[in-house]
Amino acid sequence: MTWGPDINEIEEGVLETSDGKIIEYTDVIQLEATAYCACYDCCGKYPGNKWYGITATGTRAKVGTIAVDPRIIPLGTEVYIEGLGGAKNYGFATAEDTGGAIKGKIIDLYFNTHKETVNWGRQQVNVYILKEQ
Repeated sequence: MTWGPDINEIEEGVLETSDGKIIEYTDVIQLEATAYCACYDCCGKYPGNKWYGITATGTRAKVGTIAVDPRIIPLGTEVYIEGLGGAKNYGFATAEDTGGAIKGKIIDLYFNTHKETVNWGRQQVNVYILKEQ
């Protein structure tokens, strides 16, 4: 897993990443972030199932896919996820999925392996809602 770059707010609504990218955002929400992968334990599907690894929006889940409550973050929204309290930054992501346990101020971050999901656990994050380009 490659973690997202560090960020610094250079003015209200504008962030700069440690690699020099300027990001404009419209809102920031503090949420609890859990983690999932495509495995049976996380999603209840085995490889071979036609829905294995497929998100609520019909895309294939990959690092950078997050599951959200669409009442909090609409599907299709692009975000930047900053880890709090010593957590690593997940980085840039798109709200492409939903989940049975994802209600209210909880998001689920996609990882490639179940070991990575266990290592992430539950962490507090800032979710920056990126300005539409």
